Amino acid sequence: MDKRVEKKKLSLNERYAAMSHGLNWDTTYQPMDKVFPHDKYEGITIRDWNSWQDPFRLTMEAYWKAQGEKDKKLYAVIEAFAQNNGQLGVSDARYVNSLKLFIQAVTPQEYYAHRSFAHLGRHMRDDGLRMACQMQSADELRHFQTQTHAMGTFNKYFNGMHNPAHWFDHLWYLAAPKSFQEDAFSAGPFERLVAISFSFDTLLSNLLFVPYMSGVAHNGDLSLVITSFNAQSDTTRHMTMGLECIKFMLEQDAGNLPTVQRWIDKWFWRSYRLMTLAAMMQDYMLPKRMMSWKESWEMYVEPAGEALFKDLAHYGIRKPKGWQQACDGKDHISHQAWNAFYGYGHATAFHTWVPEASELDWLNKKYPNSFERFYRPRLEHYAQRQAEGKRYYTKTLPMQCQTCQMPMIFTEQGNPRRTAYHETQHAGETFHFCSAHCEDIFVNEPEKYVQANLPVHQILQGQCFAQDADSKAAGFDADAAVLDFCQINAGRDNLEFKGSEDDIHFENWGGGQDMQEAQL
Repeated sequence: MDKRVEKKKLSLNERYAAMSHGLNWDTTYQPMDKVFPHDKYEGITIRDWNSWQDPFRLTMEAYWKAQGEKDKKLYAVIEAFAQNNGQLGVSDARYVNSLKLFIQAVTPQEYYAHRSFAHLGRHMRDDGLRMACQMQSADELRHFQTQTHAMGTFNKYFNGMHNPAHWFDHLWYLAAPKSFQEDAFSAGPFERLVAISFSFDTLLSNLLFVPYMSGVAHNGDLSLVITSFNAQSDTTRHMTMGLECIKFMLEQDAGNLPTVQRWIDKWFWRSYRLMTLAAMMQDYMLPKRMMSWKESWEMYVEPAGEALFKDLAHYGIRKPKGWQQACDGKDHISHQAWNAFYGYGHATAFHTWVPEASELDWLNKKYPNSFERFYRPRLEHYAQRQAEGKRYYTKTLPMQCQTCQMPMIFTEQGNPRRTAYHETQHAGETFHFCSAHCEDIFVNEPEKYVQANLPVHQILQGQCFAQDADSKAAGFDADAAVLDFCQINAGRDNLEFKGSEDDIHFENWGGGQDMQEAQL
């Protein structure tokens, strides 16, 4: 009788290798460089594709099983929140405006990232890296879907959440997140990994998905907070993939170092400018506050970043050029952003307001070196004007930075009284920038950034009117025509919060503290 052959049980590493590597084949009727044309044109030299390893050693089988279990728990919470009228249990109707900005500025980026990584999953030459990119693509699509579902409950009852896709394409303040994603999407595959998985996910995403979400929970919105904490485990994988790709490129060839460093400089600064919206949401749009933007930066960015770049110094990588300026900006950017959006409250799809006296005191306590001196007097002046029936609105259009497309509201490093303004000449035209770093990014790739589609320029050129609008007709209201084109319901989606439909309805429904006491 033949002896039974015992099959060797594979270790976890061997099982991962068997299910994620060795799946490639060399093409015959078309050369490999033609099948994978994108991963060489950036000038990155890869000598051994097989040396790249997914730090999580995750197979597709394990991935879908884990995500399925997570979604079962997630949707149970979202459903329970909706069934119990959770939208009335939040601290204050002002809070809903942070959700409006979230679904307008953050959620569409998840879909852009999904498309971007699906593209990478096709065009990376290595099978293991392609699989990791496909998983991240699926992650980003799930995040887009779950965030949309979580905020769908609020959309039934509050204004300003009904058309985020259209707004993402046309509203002036959403040009910053849109241009970030389109800049990354139009870059090569390795630069895209540096942009999203390293610069944004590794260095800055914790600011949005940990301290801000803790504030969301503190304000009673368990629907969004469980969605974001559900996504945080995915983001952890994205962070490790981004760091692994940085090390992979640097270990492959010493000549990759200057290119990788330039990408880190560029995308750290682009990510930092984008996070201005998150800073404003955390400091000004959460009625119940737990942690300031400054505290979050000091807890989640500075120590982790210092340790990370100390580790990467072994490969020759230094901290990004804008690192110190970003650290200095923790005292200012949220206040500068809220001042701008308060003034442009007639041109947004959310409400703005002056914080209450107790909230101003909280900000003063959290920002002892800047708020009382530079920002509180201005906010108190706005409150006084509003009490006199002269609510302040800025009547001009904001100048936008050619690179990051944020309005030029920031001040020079070390001089909070001087607005930062930089310009450069290219092909006979003058281009404007909010910082020296944005100017450097433009100068390095001018052919790319001269094509920036700035919404304010489009408005001034008359491109933001409906087709049947007659701009030459007597009594033509350009402001109303632009809002109509952008599909903003004037007076319902924008302007002052106090006395708005959202404010009145929430009070009439017995929301906030009344609802919480009733539940108790």
